[in-house]
Amino acid sequence: MSITIALAGNPNCGKSTLFNALTGSNQYVGNWPGVTVEKKGGAYKKDKEVKITDLPGIYSLSPYTLEEVVSREYLINEKPDVIVDVVDASNIERNLYLTTQLSEIGIPMVIVLNMMDVVEKNGDKINTDKLSQEFGYPVVEISALRGKNIDKVIEVAKQVAGRKHEVVKTFDEKLEKVLSDIEASAACLLNSEYKRWYAVKLFEKDKKATEKLELSSVERSNIDEIIAKAEADFDDDGEGIITDARYTYITDVVDKTVVKGRIGLTASDKIDKYVTNRVLALPIFAGLMFLIYYVAVTVVGGPVTDWVNDVFFGEIIGGNVGSMLEGAGVAPWVNSLVVDGIIGGVGAVLGFLPIIATLYLFMAILEDIGYMSRIAFILDRIFRKFGLSGKSFIPILIGTGCSVPGIMATRTIENDNDRRMTIMVASFMPCGAKTEIIALFAASIFAGSKGWWFAPVCYFSGIMAVIISGLMLKKTKQFAGDPAPFVMELPEYHRPLVTNVLRTVWDRVKAFIVKAGTIILVATVVIWFLENISTSFEFVEFSEDSHSILEAIGRTFAPIFSPLGFGNWAATVATATGLVAKEVVVGTLGVVAGLGEVGADDAGVIGYAATIFTSVSALSFMLFNQLCVPCFAAVGALREEMNSAKWTWFAIAYQLCFAYAIALMVYQFGNVLVMGAAPTIWTGVAVVVLVAMIYAMFRKPKFDKVEAKRAVSENN
Repeated sequence: MSITIALAGNPNCGKSTLFNALTGSNQYVGNWPGVTVEKKGGAYKKDKEVKITDLPGIYSLSPYTLEEVVSREYLINEKPDVIVDVVDASNIERNLYLTTQLSEIGIPMVIVLNMMDVVEKNGDKINTDKLSQEFGYPVVEISALRGKNIDKVIEVAKQVAGRKHEVVKTFDEKLEKVLSDIEASAACLLNSEYKRWYAVKLFEKDKKATEKLELSSVERSNIDEIIAKAEADFDDDGEGIITDARYTYITDVVDKTVVKGRIGLTASDKIDKYVTNRVLALPIFAGLMFLIYYVAVTVVGGPVTDWVNDVFFGEIIGGNVGSMLEGAGVAPWVNSLVVDGIIGGVGAVLGFLPIIATLYLFMAILEDIGYMSRIAFILDRIFRKFGLSGKSFIPILIGTGCSVPGIMATRTIENDNDRRMTIMVASFMPCGAKTEIIALFAASIFAGSKGWWFAPVCYFSGIMAVIISGLMLKKTKQFAGDPAPFVMELPEYHRPLVTNVLRTVWDRVKAFIVKAGTIILVATVVIWFLENISTSFEFVEFSEDSHSILEAIGRTFAPIFSPLGFGNWAATVATATGLVAKEVVVGTLGVVAGLGEVGADDAGVIGYAATIFTSVSALSFMLFNQLCVPCFAAVGALREEMNSAKWTWFAIAYQLCFAYAIALMVYQFGNVLVMGAAPTIWTGVAVVVLVAMIYAMFRKPKFDKVEAKRAVSENN
């Protein structure tokens, strides 16, 4: 039986988890709103004829947000065979608001009570038979996270598909009479399967629904008269009347069907007393992030990464492949290409995979237990002081895995100014690729007990960069205005599901490996050729010209980065290739390190990094690559989301200038204060940049007075 099912529900109701369980799809699952930006599709893994669409998480079908528009348009225009309304049973009263709206569409529906394990744990009881009777739809109890009873959802959906369903009238007689009069006044609604839906929307004065109906002037006038009379009788506007009527009905249904157990603070409430505490929240968050990066980079990742780089790719793979090729009589340049170029470059990238995987594991656990939602809530208070909304943190948080989905997640921000600003700063956080550069320096320049602070500092520098940018940009006319309000639901804490955590980690690790086997492989081969071909287009080994094309390119642009502390050609080329993909930064240094640039006692790319960077220049190099223009894929996403060439170029220019300014100050001040070097003219420039940034952050916007005068003149 071929049917189409639409999964609908509130954010954090477990809808996407159910979608994954039913389809086997590896869609990203998180504990914050905005993960499912667009509808996602899949086939039921036990019956490919059953197509399932995962709609964005929404609180209502009023077209106020992009998610609501996407969901509403799909349900009305695509007409799925069945709607599966996923309800968070532990918070049933609020979730049923959407249920009342979905029931008005007239499409067969199954009400799925998810998180029943939480309901039972809280000592509550829900009479599902009575609930089904009240709404007129079948009700199925499940636990999507535990995989309990999920196949029954499809069984029941197949049973109701194709059946004609009479819409249950949920309002009082007086309001129902008004809606009936509206239906009778619009000829186009008389035989429409959506007549109840459109009658309610007309009463609420929904512009999109009204435009779609194309009512005649007479019909419009009659309906306006009906609405005006009703609003006078109820002493409220149409939308307020409907909202009040819905909650009256829901309260009545909940009273009849739900029996509350113990009354008091839940386990989540008790934990949140500390985790979201106004004083303790930030120290707890900072401590957790510090611990995660310290364990991943220093305790767990460090020793494993050393073994992978030195032994696995160095001795086992590189040594044996090199010996095999040499024994086969392969040309020396081919041997060098394979060992120094491909194995040296790709191996340098994959060598840091243990650190990346460890970070992903910890982050996935925090997401799965529900802690990351608290971070968005905590940082909203701080972000608002600096001109950003808590909504901005969600894309930034997603960007710690990869900047591309982080930038795309900005679609959930309604305010254009906030959305553009978030797009510009979303890539400031260290993604998986940038973590490789952090790991490289943590294993070389900052190895041992003296560098315990390096990785956490890079993470928190991303947050500081976002805050500084928010302060500066909000003072400009292009980004002025109050940040958008941020409303979100904090899900209950729960034990992380091993399969869910491992799937999230595998998805991210797999994407990392695929990139290493494609983009990075090609990039390292190209870099090897550029390093081995001289400027006279001969192999360097056989050419009188000992300078390679790569070195020539690097030396040409090296002076630009000299004030930042990494004016050598290798670091310059690595920075440039990082625009393709940030992993290529390490791959480039790996190729160069494999070409005789380091001594016999040095451990490949790690040893090479220690020869061309000091502690201060390494931090400067890291921050520049962390804050500057992201990879090509992220720039493409930025262009798509900005939907403007002008704004795209503005964002790129801002990221480049901001990264250069931060790296300049870090190196110049660090070189004087830490390394004991004498101040130079560039130190003076760094002081000027610092003063300019402080002024840009705290100045009073000049346009405020202009806008105020304009507003006064318009009012007069």
